[in-house]
Amino acid sequence: MKVSDAMTKQIVSCLKSDTAQSVAALMKLHDIGSVPVVADFVSKRLEGIVTDRDLCLRLIAESRDPVTTHIAALMSQGPVTCSPNDSLQECEDLMREHRVRRIPVVDKQGRCIGVVAQADIVLHDNSDKVHHMLAGISTPRTAGIAGSGAVA
Repeated sequence: MKVSDAMTKQIVSCLKSDTAQSVAALMKLHDIGSVPVVADFVSKRLEGIVTDRDLCLRLIAESRDPVTTHIAALMSQGPVTCSPNDSLQECEDLMREHRVRRIPVVDKQGRCIGVVAQADIVLHDNSDKVHHMLAGISTPRTAGIAGSGAVA
């Protein structure tokens, strides 16, 4: 199966100049956990990606103002991407290798034309490979980090 068969085609994107608050509102409105950052809404050239985790770790944890902080300061530049013609297996491998849950899909011109999320793969591939992929992505990078917060 190809990435184009499983990807979400109706994507919500943002610009680097958008504020963290406006992008968080987009995430809430559309019930999504990541937003591709594009150069403009016409070319849709992918410049980065911002996730709900980015908002938590790079905005809230650093006490930044969501109304004045632009996405350019929070986004991950040069995200892992795949092509619509890549196999779903290749996409799964990228997720596991880079420990990401969502991968933007770009065409030959670098335009963001979709997103593949863990859920998309689970819905389209019911094999044991999915369990292996989810385990690889979800394994913590570090074990037992000391801090002031309680661990449940």
